[in-house]
Amino acid sequence: MRRTAIISSLTAAAIFILIIILFRTRSPFGKSNSDFSSVTEEGITRIEFSKEGEKLLLEKSGEKWIINGKEEARQGGINFIIRILTEAKIKSPVSPELFKSEIEDRNISPVTVRVYEQRKLLKSFRVYKTISNSYGNIMKIKENSKPFIVHVPGYEVNIGAAFSLKEQYWQPYTIFNLLPSEISSIRFESIQDTASSFSISRIDGKYTLWGSKNEIKGSDHELIIRYISYFTFIPFETWAPDLSREETSALIQQDPLYRITVVSTDGKTTVLSLWQKMKTENGMQSADTDRLLGKTRNSDDLFIVRYFDIDPVIKKRSYFLPSVSRP
Repeated sequence: MRRTAIISSLTAAAIFILIIILFRTRSPFGKSNSDFSSVTEEGITRIEFSKEGEKLLLEKSGEKWIINGKEEARQGGINFIIRILTEAKIKSPVSPELFKSEIEDRNISPVTVRVYEQRKLLKSFRVYKTISNSYGNIMKIKENSKPFIVHVPGYEVNIGAAFSLKEQYWQPYTIFNLLPSEISSIRFESIQDTASSFSISRIDGKYTLWGSKNEIKGSDHELIIRYISYFTFIPFETWAPDLSREETSALIQQDPLYRITVVSTDGKTTVLSLWQKMKTENGMQSADTDRLLGKTRNSDDLFIVRYFDIDPVIKKRSYFLPSVSRP
């Protein structure tokens, strides 16, 4: 009798412990439909994005990541997406009414994401990019699964922007990356102060400074060489994802503040246009004194440029004349 009681007590205790474990590990929405993070032993090696026939592949090759099997990806972008894929958590569920009004009624198609470790599929889910919340994304594991707003705890930004099928998003944030020996000519235009505009050309290894039509005599050759050397590396900070297509189109219809045209020795031309960037603080708009908006002709999208990075090549024609004091 005593033995039976002991066995019953142990059995009851085991069941109680099992129930506690199950409740601790159970997802309130069903783990199979709400677990968006990838658990990996040796690391993610392949990420696939697809949407309406478009595809983008990020694949690890040695210590580098390659975009669509062609060129090296920007490491900052890779670090960002891997953090999202491994640390993503549910912030809140999305009601059927909200999903219908913000996704279905707006005909927003999802980006399908597949995450691999070598050949093993770790996770697959769908990302619906929307402006209905400050995080910019709603996700589902499957088509018929429950939708959720997903975020990375401690990193409260729009993680939806990282699920991009644009190759340029994954490329290095570089505007110019040319050695002086690779530059054939440079033209700097100050649209509001045309008298400050100038161009530099290289003929037979010699650099010449020009005004609108004529060569400018007496320019400082060392200053010209220094100016050209600044084009070795000029980055931009990030793309400008908060601007709508309408806002972008309206801005590029306006004259820029500056236009810089660089022709390389292999004949490639890069034209950079720069506009004033506005910022909003306490509901008021003002000029951003630290950043500009930029665009090159090989892209329809605007990016953000820090003055710190671009200022070395924003000069007046008088900069090259020896009589002008400079830092």
